[in-house]
Formats: sequence, C-alpha cells, structure tokens
Amino acid sequence: MKKVLVTGAKGMLGQDLCPILEDNGYEVVETDVDSLDITNEKTVSEVLRKEKPDIVVHCAAYTNVDKAEEDIKTAELINKTGTENLAKICSEIDATLVYISTDYVFAGNGTEPYKPDDKTSPLNNYGLTKWQGEEAVRKYCKKYFITRTSWLYGIHGKNFVETMLSLADKPELKVVDDQVGCPTWTVELSNGIVKLLATEQYGTYHVCGSDYTSWYGFAKEIFKLAELKVNLKPCTTEEFPRPAKRPAYSVMDNSGICRNWKLALKDYLKLRI
Repeated sequence: MKKVLVTGAKGMLGQDLCPILEDNGYEVVETDVDSLDITNEKTVSEVLRKEKPDIVVHCAAYTNVDKAEEDIKTAELINKTGTENLAKICSEIDATLVYISTDYVFAGNGTEPYKPDDKTSPLNNYGLTKWQGEEAVRKYCKKYFITRTSWLYGIHGKNFVETMLSLADKPELKVVDDQVGCPTWTVELSNGIVKLLATEQYGTYHVCGSDYTSWYGFAKEIFKLAELKVNLKPCTTEEFPRPAKRPAYSVMDNSGICRNWKLALKDYLKLRI
C-alpha cells in the first residue's frame, strides 16, 4: 500500500481528496498548518523523513487572489518558498510530488483552450506565485505532477456556487459575463489526481471541468439546476473592478481527465440538498 501525505488536508480540496485517496487503496497522512508548516524547511524535512511518504499531494496554498496584490510577501512565502521546501525534500526521499496549480498562470488573452505546454504569463501576484511554485517543482523534482485547475468549488469551503445560492433572493443579481473558464468540483479534481497517480506519466496536466462557460453562465446553470427563479443580469468586468486583474479567457484543455462541468455541478447540487 502506497503512503500519501496531503498538505492542506483541512481545506476545501483536502477534505474531499483524503477520503477519495483512501477509497482507492492509499494510506493517507493528513497534515495542515498546525502539523506541517511548509514555510519552514527544517520542519518539512523532519516530517517527510519521519513519515516517508511515496507521494505528497500539495493542496496547501495562499489563495486570496485580491489580497495577494497588497501582500505578495506572504503569498510568495506560502506558494513559492513552501512549495520549494517540499520539492527539495521530495526529491531527496524519492517521493512523487503532486502540486495543485491554477489557470491564473496564463494571461487569458487566447482564443483556443490552453494546453499544458502553452506559454505562461500571469496577470496578478497570486498567479505569479503559483507559477513560481510550478518552477520550483520542475527544478527540484524528477517525479511530479503539476495539476492546473480552475474555478474550484466544493462542499467544504467558500466558493462561487454557495455564494450564488446565498444571494438567490436578491431583487437583482449581476454577474460578470466577459470572463470564461472551466468550473471544477473538488471531487472531480480529486478523481483526476487519482487517475494521474495510476499512470506515473509525470508532467504538467490540466485537471478541470470539460467545456467552459462565463461566470454568468455558471450562475445561470446553478439556478436552473437548483430550480430557483432569480433576476440574474450579465455585466462586464469593468462594472465590478477588483484589486487583482483576472484573465478574460481561462479555458484549459483537460484531455478528457474530468467530466463536463454541467454534469459535475448537477451531482454536487444533489449532494448538498
């Protein structure tokens, strides 16, 4: 039985991933900031050498996109330095590292779905620090999976689906219609990671929902499946300025690793009712 150590196990992704790994026959060691401070290289070395995992799935991350614009030091410490610490020790103990990355490594000015080897050019500090994490993994690890995902939602954390459902009774709800991407359920991402681990074909992958939509289209489908009548209106990014720039086109080619985003959303909504 292979042993998998998961960082950020108490997060939205980690809470879905750990039981799915166990269901697939892995021994799982759950860690979070209280038991593994990834920003401390000595701690990382001690914990990984003690546990001797075959695989490390690195879910821990600084994910506050807007806050990263003013606090890039903390974002870099967690996303860049923390990942670098893990990558170095994984290499030394010959463990496979799975790094969860993001569509925000791309500029978002394309018209065709991004492939894993397409040029990266982050628009914001969050995307930059996640890209720096990718580079650390490539630099230090021989055995790795960089799994880029996008528009993540799940039962165990704050996310767009839950936000929309909480706002359904508003007299009018405006949602951005000029940013497109691939909504992804944490369960789909978890299953995608399990698929990749079985292949041992290391490299960079896009593990996100198949097909794409805008945030407005995503909201529309949420309310349709939830059978809610909402006064939903499309709007532009300019109407909702945020500290961090968002890529307009975040569509990624997932090579069929995950299901159509609408099918996954349907199952998610059934589960939460």
